Amino acid sequence: MTPAQILGAILLAMVISAASTWQVQDWRYDGKLADQADQFKTDLGLVSAAAAKQARDETDKRLALEQQLAGQDQQHTKELSDAQRNQARLRDQLATADVRLSVLLEDSASGCDVPATPGAVGVVHAARRAQLDPAHAQRIIAITDAGDQGLIALRACQEYVKTVSGGGAVE
Repeated sequence: MTPAQILGAILLAMVISAASTWQVQDWRYDGKLADQADQFKTDLGLVSAAAAKQARDETDKRLALEQQLAGQDQQHTKELSDAQRNQARLRDQLATADVRLSVLLEDSASGCDVPATPGAVGVVHAARRAQLDPAHAQRIIAITDAGDQGLIALRACQEYVKTVSGGGAVE
């Protein structure tokens, strides 16, 4: 073999070696990229599953809260309706004179009017009472009606705030 042939054979061997090295590196790089892509898919699947679970949990919490608030709203609506019905019945009884409002009169001159011996006496022992004018009685009932409604609304608001802030129902 001539020196040129030897040099050509060496160059050819170097080119083949470089090409084969390049090919091996390419296979290894493709393998690493495939592994990274698989790992990325796995990680993305885990993150997606966790996000979906968190969204379901939040939805379940929201629905439970909405149900609890709806139940409380029904309860407060019933309480308000009952109070209004009772007030209306009392106003009707006052208007028809079935019921009369009266007040105790203080009698400081006579001292204590409690009987000395037990007997069949009413709750108020011989105290003097004065009946209220029906118009005044109606105004008093209207005031207590507004107060009852305000208290029921306040309790409803307090329970709503406590429930929404995570404290549960007020007892």
